Formats: sequence, structure tokens, C-alpha cells
Amino acid sequence: MQDPDNPGNGPEKGPGKAANEAAEKRPAKSRHILLRIDSWIDSTVWNAGFRAAEIWEDITIFFRRFRVRGWKRMVFELAGEGLTLGAAGSVLMLLLAQPAFEATKEDWRNRGDFAVTFTDRYGNVIGHRGVIHQNSVPIDELPDSLIKSVLATEDRRFFDHFGIDVIGLFRAMVTNAQAGEVVQGGSTLTQQLAKNLFLSNERSIDRKVTEAFLALWLEANLSKKEILSTYLDRAYMGGGTFGAAAAAQFYFGKDITDVNLAESAMLAGLFKAPAKYAPHVNLPAARARANEVLTNLVQSGLMSEGQVIAARRNPATIVDRNEVESPDFFLDWAFDEVQRLSPRFHQHSLIVRTTIDMGIQQAAEDSVETSLREYGEAYHAKQGAMVMIENGGAVRAMVGGRDYGESQFNRATRALRQPGSSFKVYTYSVAMESGMTPQTTIVDAPISWGNWSPHNYANRYAGRITLETAIAQSINTVPVRLAKEKLGIQPIRAMAKNLGVETPIRDDVTIPIGTSEVTVLDQATAYATFPAGGYQSRRHGITQILDYDGDVLYDFDRDEPAAKRVLSEQADAYMNQMLSRVPYVGTARKAALDNGIVTAGKTGTTQAYRDA
Repeated sequence: MQDPDNPGNGPEKGPGKAANEAAEKRPAKSRHILLRIDSWIDSTVWNAGFRAAEIWEDITIFFRRFRVRGWKRMVFELAGEGLTLGAAGSVLMLLLAQPAFEATKEDWRNRGDFAVTFTDRYGNVIGHRGVIHQNSVPIDELPDSLIKSVLATEDRRFFDHFGIDVIGLFRAMVTNAQAGEVVQGGSTLTQQLAKNLFLSNERSIDRKVTEAFLALWLEANLSKKEILSTYLDRAYMGGGTFGAAAAAQFYFGKDITDVNLAESAMLAGLFKAPAKYAPHVNLPAARARANEVLTNLVQSGLMSEGQVIAARRNPATIVDRNEVESPDFFLDWAFDEVQRLSPRFHQHSLIVRTTIDMGIQQAAEDSVETSLREYGEAYHAKQGAMVMIENGGAVRAMVGGRDYGESQFNRATRALRQPGSSFKVYTYSVAMESGMTPQTTIVDAPISWGNWSPHNYANRYAGRITLETAIAQSINTVPVRLAKEKLGIQPIRAMAKNLGVETPIRDDVTIPIGTSEVTVLDQATAYATFPAGGYQSRRHGITQILDYDGDVLYDFDRDEPAAKRVLSEQADAYMNQMLSRVPYVGTARKAALDNGIVTAGKTGTTQAYRDA
């Protein structure tokens, strides 16, 4: 029987069965879409790769037109390598130029804005610093003989080079090679000015590279006349004078505009070695040097022999002056201190009373020179430095080197050197603060800290000893063991800073035996804490700054905070007890005095006696 509701012959389709068929069709449709997407991705990637290959082939075919062979290929290969090396070199040069960029950020003309007269602790004038630009003589008004003498001697191609004289440098190298020693310098006048304004006299490759960049910067920012004028204004001329105008007044008692050819030649001869050729110190040497300058004038073609013959026959005479040594290293440091304090006042023409005692200063200079003459050759030492600080922090003497005229680099305030065992006082100070005493015992035996294994002198070990004996005998393993097992490195670094060391101390396990560089001034400042009862030494070189009306602009006692205690009274007493044994039973027996005066201190040497 046919169902009225289903007249066809097909099977009956209920609601449930229809829904199942619809569900079967949807997955099929979804799969179809995914297949189309997959096909599109495959075809797109393949087409992109095929197109990329076609483009690369087109590029290859295009550049084949420029393919060269034979000698031309060598030229192009060299050019390509040159471009590569040039790019790398440019990046390297940019890195090397960074110190020069930093130096020129500062107001480098600022030093010339001050005119400072310095007196010693008793009020006696000991020197001057600064250049008053208003009183400087314009370059066009200077004697022609002076300009020619300077250029003939210092830089004959001054108006032809760009700050670095490649031709002159090559000529100097050839001359020095033929002579077997340095007889001719290759530095231009601009390079010398760059050194005088921004750098020290320390001989190093880094300094020479920075000097070259600074010379280029000066040439780009100043005219040739400005460079020459600044050079003549700022150069050290011996006798505590800076600039040709000051030197003319000091040596000849006349204005720079009035000097004659013989006097110009003598002044021009001072730039090479002002201390050696200063006429008030060695007049025969100064006249011989002036004669060399006259010869340079003739050889450079700036003057004829007939023009200089009168100056040869009648050499310059000088004003008779008592030779008064100026403490130039100290004055340079004090001048920096004036500029540091200058934001507190507005005047730049100043009278500065310093802390220096010229009697002690002379004794210090004699001591350094005597020691270098007596022991310098044996220890391969060519330079020395000294700082003497009185209780309360007043710097009474400062020797920054053997000869200021030869090198103005202050080794007392600027040279970073490893202090060696003299650094151990900071470790022992922390130990005393932590509750130990000079009689506390510790083992002197081999020790390792990571990959580092310090050794005692001659590899000798004493076993269990007291801290007092360990510091007197300068044993290395003991401060290292204290730092490793009891104290740590950070408290030692903090102690050095608290006692007055301004140079950043490295975070290194080797610092207990003095591998982190400091200055002589840092060490003197810190050691001055011990006789001061554990209070800050507050090192300073200036007691008062006054203007020319007599008004006090700065007073150390009035304007600086009181000294703070940085070492407890007990720890300080223990340190003095231990340090006073070093000259009598320890490593500094030559420092012991026989007249009842108790001395105390600590020796320190580095490997191969490089620094002591």
C-alpha cells in the first residue's frame, strides 16, 4: 500500500535521517575549502620561488656585462677590498675618536678665563695661572721675527697642512731612522696645542691617536691665526710662566711687541724644553738653543744669513732674577681646584692662598731627585712622585714628576698605578672594625680563590701568625684569606672610599693585595686618616680665595663641612699600633728614626718592582 504522504517509491526519509545527510555534506565542503587553500599556498610559494630565481638570473646576466678579466679584475678586486677595509676602518676610527669627542665637550677655553695669583701658606707669591685674553696681544701685532722663529722651529709647513703634516712626519721618520734615535719630532704645532689644551705628556699610542683627532678638530673649528695665537698664549715657557707675553716680561722685562730677533729666537727655543733652556737657569744653553733657531730661520728660507748675523753676534741678555722655583705641579692641581670651586663665586681675577709650605716642598723635590739618582738605574725607575698631607688634610708638598719643564703630566694626582701591598691597610681596617685585634691569629698557608692562587714573597709560609706580624712582614695570603673567609670584597672597597680614595676600586678578588689602580694623592689622603684619630683627612690645597678688593670669596674652614669619623677610635688605635711596627720589625726598616720620633706606614711594590 502506498503511503499518502510518500507517493514515491523511494524509502521513507524521516527528520533524523535528513539531518545526518546534511552533516555528512558539511565536512566534505570544509575539506574542499582546505584543499583549495593548500593548493593556493603551494602554487604561490612555487611561483614566488620561480620568480625569485628569474630575477636572480636577470641580475646575474646584467652584472655579467661588468665582468672583467686580466689586470682589470685585479684592480676591481683591490678596489672592492679597499672599500670593505675602508668601511671597517671608518668604524674603528670612529671608536678611536671617542676620547677626543669627550674632551671637546667641555669648555676648553675656560682655563683662560681665570687670572689667578697663588701664595703659599705664609702669603708669599709662588706663581700664577690663567691667561687674561683682554691683555693678550693680537697675532697681527706680534713681532714678525717671533712668528717666523716659532714656525721655522716648531712647524715650517703650518699654513700648508690640515693639522697633521704627513710629509713632515715621513721626513722625521727617515731622519730618526738614519740617526738611530729620535732627533726630530713629527708633531705639528696644532698637535702640540691639542696636547697642551686637552691631554697630558704621557707617551702612549692612545694619547697620540687622541691628539691627532683633536688636531683635526682644532683645524676645523679655529683659523690658522687663532691656533697660532692660542699656542703662543698657552704654552709653558719656563720660570712658572705661560705664554710668550708673560715670558717676555719675565726674561727680558719688556712687552712682547718690543722683543728683537735675538730675543725672539730665545723665546722660540723654549717650546721644546722650557726647563732645560730657561735662560734664568742656564743662559749658555738658552743662547745655544737660540742659535739653532736662527739656523732654522735660514734653512727654512724665512730669513737670510745676513739678516740673522747680528742676532748671532749679539745674543739676548736677560733680567737678573733670583732663581725661585715655582711648585708647578701643585699649582696645576690648585688651579683645577679653583675652577671646581668657581661656581660659588663670579669673579675670575683671584688671589688664592694655598696650603703649600715651600720649605717642605723643596725638601720633597730634593728627596725625589736624590732617590732617583741613587736608586733609579738599579730599579729601572725614571720618575717619582710624592704628596705630603698634614693632619687636617692640608697638602704641604706635591711632587708630580722629575722635571715639570720636560713633562707637565702630574704623576701624583693623575697617574693610576697599582699600590701593591700598601693597599692592605683597607683590608686590615675592615678587620679591626669587625672586632679583630692585632693579636688575632690566622693561618699563613697557600690559598686559592677561584682560579687565582696568590703567593708570598719567595713562596714562604709561616703557619699560624698574628695579624700584627702579617702586616709587618707584608704577607699576601693573610689579607686574601681575611677577604675570602671573613670580610668579603665589598666592605674593603667601601673602606677605601670612606678613607678618601676617589679613584673607583675594581670589584675583583685580587684587590686585597693591591691590584686596583689608585693615585699617590689617593693613598696619601687615606693614610692621613690614621694619625687624625680616624677622622676624614679632608685633603685640600686651598685655604682662602679672595678678589683683588680683599673680599674673602671662599674659606675652607668656613665653607667646608667638618670632618666625619670614618674609622672607630679603637680600630684606628689598632691600625696605628700595627703600622708603627712596620718600620722597626717589618719591611720598612729604612724609614725608622733614631731620635725618638715614632714612624708608621706600609710599603707596597708591584711585580718586577714596576711601581713601589
